[in-house]
Amino acid sequence: MALPVRKQMKYWGVAAAVFLLAMWWLGDVIMPFLLGMAIAYFLDPVADRLESWGTSRAAATAIITLGALLIFILGALLVLPVAINQALDLFDTAPQLFQNLQRFLTERFPDLTEEGSVLRQSLSAVGETIQSKGGELLNTALSSVGSLISIVTLFVIVPVVAFYLLYDWDNMVAEVDSLLPREHADTIRGLARDIDRSMAGFIRGMGSVCLILGTYYAGALMLAGLNFGLVIGVVAGLLTFIPYVGALTGGVLAIGLALFQFWGDWLSIGLVTGIFVLGQVIEGNFLTPKLVGSSVGLHPVWLIFALSVFGSLFGFVGMLAAVPLAAAIGVIARFVVGQYKQSKLYKGVNEDPWDTAPVRDNAQD
Repeated sequence: MALPVRKQMKYWGVAAAVFLLAMWWLGDVIMPFLLGMAIAYFLDPVADRLESWGTSRAAATAIITLGALLIFILGALLVLPVAINQALDLFDTAPQLFQNLQRFLTERFPDLTEEGSVLRQSLSAVGETIQSKGGELLNTALSSVGSLISIVTLFVIVPVVAFYLLYDWDNMVAEVDSLLPREHADTIRGLARDIDRSMAGFIRGMGSVCLILGTYYAGALMLAGLNFGLVIGVVAGLLTFIPYVGALTGGVLAIGLALFQFWGDWLSIGLVTGIFVLGQVIEGNFLTPKLVGSSVGLHPVWLIFALSVFGSLFGFVGMLAAVPLAAAIGVIARFVVGQYKQSKLYKGVNEDPWDTAPVRDNAQD
């Protein structure tokens, strides 16, 4: 005999409460495992593709691990030091940039920048604040990595966890499937497939889009001769994860810096602008339709809301879990709405009063 719905809701509610409490209480302890799980989930299709080519699961995992390790080492040696130096230089140069902006506005709009005007004081204050606080913020963030994610955690635990989870991913999925309550197994499997499609479309798809666009923006801006091009490209690529935010932020930064650096050289300014226009064309017409698709189900507003809520409640761990949880909640919400529309609460107990189709008289047959 099946359990009553009220009792089932109580059990599932307790399980959800325990899960959220564990996230809040364990905090940074579970972060390396969440990172490892995210990496394994991201790379599982690659391992499956290698297996379809005749490679064993162990060999596929080893190939992926060695490739990821090589990419990480190259990035740490070649890209990371340059990005950090450019970020620090950008913070130091901020006052000069705002002085140039003030001089430009003074020449074009003298009434707006009179001595003692609000705009002039604001520009000076912003530049000095960025210089004093920006470098301090970056240095604090870099120095606090040891307290937030220890070096051992970052370089040892996460790769080890990711390796073993990737190796045993299919076995773990099968084991979880065997533990599902038999009465609801088909429903849960269907929801899990929908959640996987939603997360796969967004996390794997947008992750690939961010990587491709970030590499393109950074490389193209550096080749165009723009100062701090690497930092702007990395920022634009990372923020592409939130639709429209990456292009808007990166475009404003790049074009604004190009105006100061290349003022009068309209060819260079047009080149920087063209880089972002071309990036948006490629993203909108090729990358996003091909890698993400149209069945993601994560609205940008819902994504920003989830990042804000889970980040404020559970800190950095909450931000890591925000996207998969948002995808899961969205799928479950759509399922609940679908069930509601099939229920008597939505349709009503009686027939539709507007249904005027004649009732057939059986006596006439």
